[in-house]
Amino acid sequence: MRCGIVILPQDPWSRARAKWLGAEQFGFDHAWTYDHLSWRSLADEPWNATIPILTAAAAVTERIALGTFVSSPNFRHPVPFAKDLATVDDVSNGRFLLGVGSGGTGFDATVLGQPELTPRLRHERFAEFVTDLDLLLRGEPEGSTAGISFAGEWYTAVNARMVPVRPVAPERQRMPFIIAANGTKGLGLVSRFGQGWVTTGQEGTTGQAWWASVRGLTHRLDDVASIAGRDPATIDRYLSLDSGGTYSLHSMNAFEDAVGRASELGFTDVISHWPRESGIYAGDASTLEAVAGTLDRLRGA
Repeated sequence: MRCGIVILPQDPWSRARAKWLGAEQFGFDHAWTYDHLSWRSLADEPWNATIPILTAAAAVTERIALGTFVSSPNFRHPVPFAKDLATVDDVSNGRFLLGVGSGGTGFDATVLGQPELTPRLRHERFAEFVTDLDLLLRGEPEGSTAGISFAGEWYTAVNARMVPVRPVAPERQRMPFIIAANGTKGLGLVSRFGQGWVTTGQEGTTGQAWWASVRGLTHRLDDVASIAGRDPATIDRYLSLDSGGTYSLHSMNAFEDAVGRASELGFTDVISHWPRESGIYAGDASTLEAVAGTLDRLRGA
């Protein structure tokens, strides 16, 4: 089991730097931050930009994978975003993970004056967004001088120049996509484009009902991938442990119980949130340190 940690982009870099370094020193496999312009109950609090934070984190760390949890089309166009992503991947020496989802219906969905979309339209936009990013992040064909062009219902590019965007790690055609999806159509995108799948379980459920929903989603992914001709075992599975009405770092027992359940359901990776002083994800730093002491054992399990 690999373990990750989300560091919300709220602190000035003078304080945030220690957390990102700490995530690596503690031994977490991956560290993430939200990709929003602001977020839910924290909308009135400081909230920094995602890509600069991840670029700074990439520059001060050496081993830990870094990613967005998760990006969406709500306020991004694939061409400039692909440039941003490729640059972070370069700074990190090939450690970047692109967490990407269809986008919620909150602040980010309307802040630029856009109309609220139906679930169907959000999925269609998402599918086009992922397809375009896949094309852009694979880079221009060798020797091409024409750039990359596409024209869809949502996005257009004319001779976009993406050189050099190929990932630093030579074994990868592009950075890994970790795709957030619960519905059948979204899981189809996972099967087509995703190196990994991430879920927060069924929205609005808690406790045992939430765990039951997670189990059901894992079976749905198996079915959709198999129908698409993809071996489900080739898809890494990420579970957000803090989405079922409890906080995984509330105590050591809570964390170990959640990780054990996730392992039984076939998840390869789990993600918790760095403890905040108050409010959502409030917790004690001592629990984080205790969890860090178990990571080697969990990784070998």
